[in-house]
Amino acid sequence: MFAGTLTRNVETAAAEYTGMIHSTRFDIAIQLEARAKMSARSPDFDVTAVNKSGRKVRIGTAWNETGNTSGNPYISMQIDVGLGPFRVNAVQTNEARAAQSGAFEIIPLVSNGLMKSGSISGELTAMDADNAFTGYIANMMFDLEFMLIENSYKTEETHPDYRIEVSSPRGTPIRVGSAWMAKSSRTGNDYLSLLINTPDGDLRVNAVQNEEQRGGQTFSIIPFIDSGDQAQDAGAGLSLVA
Repeated sequence: MFAGTLTRNVETAAAEYTGMIHSTRFDIAIQLEARAKMSARSPDFDVTAVNKSGRKVRIGTAWNETGNTSGNPYISMQIDVGLGPFRVNAVQTNEARAAQSGAFEIIPLVSNGLMKSGSISGELTAMDADNAFTGYIANMMFDLEFMLIENSYKTEETHPDYRIEVSSPRGTPIRVGSAWMAKSSRTGNDYLSLLINTPDGDLRVNAVQNEEQRGGQTFSIIPFIDSGDQAQDAGAGLSLVA
């Protein structure tokens, strides 16, 4: 579960990019410094940070990339802060590109597999304003409070309707998943399909309404059961727009 920001510096700066990366366990200032490339696939940058002793250390590498479908440039990073390696992308919103801004948003990449969701409790409640939801999901190992925020990047039918966010220790919003509005082909009832990056792995669940809840603002989160209703690509759940 990672989030953050990255900003392109002026050409004379020692570091080409500076930014912050957040999780529920840390908030770290990072820099991207250009490095000599040994081949076409060699990293374009070293990712550095300052440790608790005040020493600058290399914590990862980064590459300049271009989206296969969008054609938009982004930065792919592999980072390890001592908890094991993880991958994130730094991307620009449509507004930032239009303004030729140097501002990027850091988003997580979906991991390799989905965890089983048999022992899950949770609830989702529609808020009165901003087309948003608040909720929680928990089992014996974790307990996450989150919000569903409308996905302003949605441009295709399969893109998620909402992004799922939690807060870092400093209160910085961290995107940990995606959610889609859906309708059951069997009952015709509306529900939400969620893909969440939990501390135990990627988790798929549904938020549904029972007979007592139907027509109200509260949904119960239940383990995902593949009924053929899911239209989205689960493998793209944590990407920016997929």
